[in-house]
Amino acid sequence: MKGRHEIKHYISLADYYVLRQRLRAVLKPDSHTGPNGAYQIRSLYFDTPEDTALQEKLDGVRDRDKFRIRYYNQDTSFIQLEKKSKRGDACIKISAGITETEAQRLADGDYQWLKEKKEDLFLELYEAMDRRGLRAKTIVDYERDPFVYEPGNVRITLDHHIRTGIRSTDFLNPDCVTIPAAGDVIILEVKWDAFLPDIVRDAVQLQSRSSTAFSKYAACRMFE
Repeated sequence: MKGRHEIKHYISLADYYVLRQRLRAVLKPDSHTGPNGAYQIRSLYFDTPEDTALQEKLDGVRDRDKFRIRYYNQDTSFIQLEKKSKRGDACIKISAGITETEAQRLADGDYQWLKEKKEDLFLELYEAMDRRGLRAKTIVDYERDPFVYEPGNVRITLDHHIRTGIRSTDFLNPDCVTIPAAGDVIILEVKWDAFLPDIVRDAVQLQSRSSTAFSKYAACRMFE
């Protein structure tokens, strides 16, 4: 599978409002976007007892993998298991649907059922949980304003209101308590395939932005 290009930037709240209006004029909203132009994401991240995924992110390791499960807008009828890989400057994401029961079993550390699945993604997670002790670590909640542009398969997101479950893995409980994890940080992410169209490049130009290796997972783990 060919990787996608990805860049991330911190932006200010003022820039968020300017950029959101600019993007609405040029790009289309994601098909899952709600009436307010955003949707909620809840993820449950997995890591080893030694916190390998967290440490590799903090150390800037260029080739790394992380596993998570997630759902949107509190709708647990559609839950995704995802493996996101970083290979140099390219990002690769593989995903597969799982049921509420399967999600709860993973959150509880029950993984033997994974080896009965046919898809490679499930078998990879089984190996990681069986041999490396990968387990659920923390919930990460946030809101996302998503935009898409067909030429170049461009996807732009504005992530904000990041919250952490600290050590909670009560992934399916909508009333699970989470707390703010990153203050008023807003993250602009731009992803594309072979090329980034000029109209999109121009739309995301902001003088005050700064490139960053910000990780929502790492930010949420800092509260433990």
